[in-house]
Amino acid sequence: MASAAASAPPTPANLKRIVAASLIGTTIEWYDFFLYGSAAALVFNKLFFPDSDPLVGTLLSFLTYAVGFAARPLGALVFGHYGDRIGRKKLLVLSLLMMGGATFAIGLLPTHATVGSAAPVLLTTLRLVQGFALGGEWGGAVLLVSEHGDARRRGFWASWPQTGAPAGQLLATGVLSLLTALLSDAAFGSWGWRIPFLLSGVLVVVGLWIRLSVDESPVFKEALAQAEARKAARNGEAEKLPLVSVLRHHWRDVLVAMGARMAENISYYVITAFILVYATTSAGVSKQTALNAVLIASAVHFAVIPAWGALSDRVGRRPVYLLGAVGVGLWMFPFFSLVDTGGFGALVLAVTVGLILHGAMYAPQAAFFSEMFATRMRYSGASIGAQFASVAAGAPAPLIATALLADYDSSTPIALYVVAAAVLTVIAVLAAKETRHRDLADVEPSVGAEASAVPAADARTV
Repeated sequence: MASAAASAPPTPANLKRIVAASLIGTTIEWYDFFLYGSAAALVFNKLFFPDSDPLVGTLLSFLTYAVGFAARPLGALVFGHYGDRIGRKKLLVLSLLMMGGATFAIGLLPTHATVGSAAPVLLTTLRLVQGFALGGEWGGAVLLVSEHGDARRRGFWASWPQTGAPAGQLLATGVLSLLTALLSDAAFGSWGWRIPFLLSGVLVVVGLWIRLSVDESPVFKEALAQAEARKAARNGEAEKLPLVSVLRHHWRDVLVAMGARMAENISYYVITAFILVYATTSAGVSKQTALNAVLIASAVHFAVIPAWGALSDRVGRRPVYLLGAVGVGLWMFPFFSLVDTGGFGALVLAVTVGLILHGAMYAPQAAFFSEMFATRMRYSGASIGAQFASVAAGAPAPLIATALLADYDSSTPIALYVVAAAVLTVIAVLAAKETRHRDLADVEPSVGAEASAVPAADARTV
């Protein structure tokens, strides 16, 4: 039986503080991660791979970008394991320290002109640390909100940590846009690019101060107490590892989560990272114009995510997710046609509509994935499903898009690439059951079974 303290719903003020802690932390971590992606598209090819021709240099730069994604599944495994064993909060603090430290160190790196081939090696190593930290960040941040909150509005509240992605993109792109506007190309390439990375140190201090002020998830506390009681009843015999339990009881849920991530992840990095290459090389758009378009679109993206999350509370996670997947697949052809015009308004429209449709997938994702797994394996399950997909989806997306552009000198193969990802996501979401009425205190929820409705007494409204 849950204790009163453990099961009591949070006050509105406490819930808002928890949401703020998750949002600010994820914003900082995504700022760090996206800053690298933007820098990879704009300057890293010249600073760390100067012996290559421009397009090959960009490919090599995006390859180091993709390395960060390769480390994310490992981060998901490690952080998920300990997050399910000792709690969400401790691991979120650690992930923030790791990400911020690696980003700050990138700002201090010597370039190829100074240390030769050691420069890209050091850059790649720090990118691995970034990816490892981010692999553990996402699951903990969304679970901290999902497990604290209000069952009837879980989609809305859990979508707020998701806004950390566009907020981080907005912050990273905004800082880069400001610097490129104020500095000459020579000054930005020489020292200006370091400033956004060094700013991460200040942001991490703010994020830590806020994250340390929140409490551990009450759902996790209750599950941990029950686990300790079961362990005592078994004369000290330990529970199975969370990873083992996930693969045994939730393997189908993991596959659904991975499939659901395909269109969401691939479309996002094509729209926000690859577009900086395509618009400047194929459409004749200036670097500043492309950055400003992504900046405006990211602000709209931030605003629409909570709205999509609230809609998923009313009509379900699956319908909203499917709308986004189908929409982003259909939008890719007009997307590139608009970018090809070279007009700023058309570019803003292309990126903004793309991100609005992306938000229909990204907003309900936090609650959707959280509701698939039992409490004592939820961090592992949600993180593994999300981050293993990123290796096949977001990691190679800018690289594949750049290679397709180089081989075919056309945007059509790139659009078809996103359409194929959308088809995979539609199949995965159709294979899932609706989860919006699921009680997160359930011992063993499963996507393969019909979700039980949340009892009226448990469906508290904040």
